[in-house]
Amino acid sequence: MSETKIPAQNPVQHSTAKSSAIMAAGTMVSRVLGFIRTALLAVAIGANTTMGDIFEKANTIPNIIYLLLAGGVFNVVLVPQIIKASQKSDGGADFVSRLLSLTLLVLAGIAAVATLLAGPIISALTRDWTPVMLELGTVFAIWCLPQIFFYGLYAVVGQVLNAHGRFGWYMWAPALNNVVAIGTLGLYIALYGRYLPGRGDPELWTGAQTAVLAGGTTLGIVLQALILLWPLGRLGLGLKLKLGWRGMGFAATGKVALWSLATMVIANTAYLFYGTIASSATAARAELAGSGASVPGEYALNTAQLIAMLPHSVFVLSVATVLFNQLSRQQSTGAVDDVRRTVSSGLRTIGVATVFGSAAVVVLAGPLARLFAGSGPTAAASAASMGQVLAIVAAGMPFMSIYFFLGRVFYAEEDARTPLIMQAICSGASVLLAMLIAWLVDPTMVVYALALLFAVFHVVSAVLAHHFARRRLGDYGAGHVVDTYIRLGYAALGSGLVGAGVLWLFGGYAPGGFAWQSIISAMVTIAVVGLVMAPVYLLLLRAMRVQELNDFLAPILKRLPGRA
Repeated sequence: MSETKIPAQNPVQHSTAKSSAIMAAGTMVSRVLGFIRTALLAVAIGANTTMGDIFEKANTIPNIIYLLLAGGVFNVVLVPQIIKASQKSDGGADFVSRLLSLTLLVLAGIAAVATLLAGPIISALTRDWTPVMLELGTVFAIWCLPQIFFYGLYAVVGQVLNAHGRFGWYMWAPALNNVVAIGTLGLYIALYGRYLPGRGDPELWTGAQTAVLAGGTTLGIVLQALILLWPLGRLGLGLKLKLGWRGMGFAATGKVALWSLATMVIANTAYLFYGTIASSATAARAELAGSGASVPGEYALNTAQLIAMLPHSVFVLSVATVLFNQLSRQQSTGAVDDVRRTVSSGLRTIGVATVFGSAAVVVLAGPLARLFAGSGPTAAASAASMGQVLAIVAAGMPFMSIYFFLGRVFYAEEDARTPLIMQAICSGASVLLAMLIAWLVDPTMVVYALALLFAVFHVVSAVLAHHFARRRLGDYGAGHVVDTYIRLGYAALGSGLVGAGVLWLFGGYAPGGFAWQSIISAMVTIAVVGLVMAPVYLLLLRAMRVQELNDFLAPILKRLPGRA
């Protein structure tokens, strides 16, 4: 073989590819471990249970409060300044010292105040909970709310590492968190056994159980942040305590950052409100104790969204990241026609994955929910109700990806005001509808109604984003996009019908069928049905000559051995 035929690899491209591979691997491993953690949590304290919902509420609040009060600042305002400071002669030592000092003080204050207000926070974010439930929720929150400090520390130190080319640590640290959480849940199950009816009464819960479950969960977040201090020290910046933030360049972040921050505040405030409404299902379930009814609550709703988001997280985020850079270059040169082509092509390409992903999750909603429904005699019933929630949420996910991608069009133009307007319209309307749900819908059905609201929200947000994008770009080939999605929908429907037939053979539609019997049987069912649905989908796309399939597969095929 002649060496001249092999092009020399650009060191920058090699470094970028290597970093991307490390980050992608860390993300995937962390996500898999996160699913294992969620499944074990259901085994330990149940899925559609009072204890499951109380802990879910207390453990979710810290992340939302962090994102609401500080997350936007770190992700939107500070990141550009960190990158700029890293290019100075001192490698950004002065800036990073001041940033970390300021971060520690601000986050410590937020975490301390939130922990002191744990009781009022739990009371404000729940509906119709009994005094015992509120008391236990407060105790859990006292253990969990300090996580706010370590979420922020992880974010800031991670961005400093990224600015200096140390990408792997930031993406792999959550894997450590999940390993600790999995070990904690394993310890809990070994000490107290798996969840069984009668063991989930909040009045029977002990302080030792709280220490193991909530303490171990918080420990994972703590270690996720602290492990980054080691590679930070190896940067050799000579960091020290420095107070004062004048001259740090925050004023230079401009209106783009402020609009982005406002968007995050609106979105996360709305999310807190949805969780408050969902909490009414927990109280309603407690009143039906012993009836055998399975009422999905906040755990079921959050887990359903986690599962439904998987196709978007795996495929859309990576495609959108690549195309975002392309859109930015095209916007900067005023190449509007190129922007239109990129938008049209991007929407059609991501649709290949999201439409099939949505169909697969809808068909397999029951077995997928069974993975996260725990064990014991009530697991199948919990999986059935959670599966219904999952199927509703998953039906709208392709539209969420469309909204997300069209939003990148405005950010690529450094316009964060338009995404704020879209978010305000959608969240405002959804909050009003959620208030009607809280008023009109029986609490036992409120999570189903919220799931339907989320699905409708995604559809409306996609239509709204199209409206704004068309006003900005003109005709970007939306007709071609719609035509492609219709053909993708037909292929997904055909694949789904075949998958449903295979699922029927596995007892997926019969109480006590193989697909419902255990987590292992659900995994087998998912694997077999998925392996049937995927080739059927691909064959139907080939038969209908869907060109976007080639565009979607090209980057994947190039990475296979023997491919140029």
